[in-house]
Amino acid sequence: MGVVWGAFMAAMPDLKAALGVEDGPFGLLLIWGSVAAIAAMSVAPRVAPLLGRWALPVFVAGMGLSLALMGQVGAPLAFLLALMGMGLTSGALDVYMNARLSAIEAARGEPLMNLSHGLYSLAFAAAAALTGLARAGGWGAPQILGVAAGVCVAMALVSIERDGRIEGMGGGRGAGSGALGLVPWLGGALILAGLMSENAVEAWSALYVERDLGGATGSGSLAPALMGLTMGFGRLMGQGLSRRLPERRLLMGGMAVSVAGLLVVVGATGPLMAYAGFVVMGLGGSVVVPTAMALTGRLADPALRGRAIARATVLGYLGYFLGPPMLGLMAEVAGLRASFALVAGVLALAMLVARALLRRA
Repeated sequence: MGVVWGAFMAAMPDLKAALGVEDGPFGLLLIWGSVAAIAAMSVAPRVAPLLGRWALPVFVAGMGLSLALMGQVGAPLAFLLALMGMGLTSGALDVYMNARLSAIEAARGEPLMNLSHGLYSLAFAAAAALTGLARAGGWGAPQILGVAAGVCVAMALVSIERDGRIEGMGGGRGAGSGALGLVPWLGGALILAGLMSENAVEAWSALYVERDLGGATGSGSLAPALMGLTMGFGRLMGQGLSRRLPERRLLMGGMAVSVAGLLVVVGATGPLMAYAGFVVMGLGGSVVVPTAMALTGRLADPALRGRAIARATVLGYLGYFLGPPMLGLMAEVAGLRASFALVAGVLALAMLVARALLRRA
C-alpha cells in the first residue's frame, strides 16, 4: 500500500496535467477514492469468508491493476474509475491486513502492528522519492505507475499463505452488531484522533510555515516531509518499545509527546521552531494508530476480531475527512495557529478515550 499510494501521490502533477482539469474539479474527483475506501471497509467482513485465504492476494493484485490502469488514463471518467478501484481494494486491505496481523500477534504472543505501520510509512516515502527521481529523469506516469503496479502484483504472490484465511469476520450465534461491544468504538475513536491530527498537519503545515511564520517559498514542504519521516521511524522505534513497555505507557506517553509537539508548533516564532514541533509531534503520534489497532484486535472476541477491526477502521478513517476541513474552518475564523491548538485539544481529549480502552485491557 505504501508503494502504491506513494507513487500515485508523487505522480499527481503529471496525472492532473493529462486530465486537463482545474484544481476544483480535480479535488472533487479525489474525494471519490476515499468514498470507495470507506464503502469497501464496510462490506469487507462479508467478502472475506467467500475468498478464504485468497482475500489478501486477490485484493493486493487488484490494487496493483488499478494503479496500472491509473497510469493510462487521459479522461476524467477513466481517472475516476481507476481511483475508485484503488480506493475499494486498499480500503478492504486496510481491514484484512490488520485483521490478519492481529491474529498473528495473538498466535505468537508478540506485538507487530507498529512494525507493519512503520514499513508502510517508509515505503510511501521511498516510493514518492523514487517517483520524483524518475520524473526528473524523463519518465512519465504510465512507466512509473506501471513499475509500481508490478511491485504490487509481486507482493500479491508473496502474500499467499497456506493458512492465510482472514478469521473473525463473523457470523454465527450472537454475532449481531451489539456483540462487538464498546472496544471497536473506543479503538476507532483513538484511530480517528490519530489520523485526524496526522492528515491535518500534513495538509496545512507547509502553508503555516510559509504564510504565518514567514518561511521562504518552498521551505514549507519540509514540514510534512519531516513529519512523515519521523512517523515512519517513530513506528519502528515503537515496535522495539512495545516489547519493553506496557501498552498503557506506550500509548499514553505517545499521545502526551504528540500534544507537547503541537504546543511547540502553536508557540513557534519561526520555521525552525515549527519544524522541531512537527518532529516531536510525529514521533509521539506515530504509535497512536498502530497501538490502538493492536488493542482493538487483542481485546475483541477472537470470533469477531475481523469485524471489530473493520468497525474501528471505518470510524478511524473518518479522521482523514474531518482533519483538513476542520483546520481550514478554524483557520478561516482564528488562523492556523488556533487550528493546531484545536488538534492538540482533540488529542488531549482522546487521552480520556485511551484510559477507557486501557481499563478493558
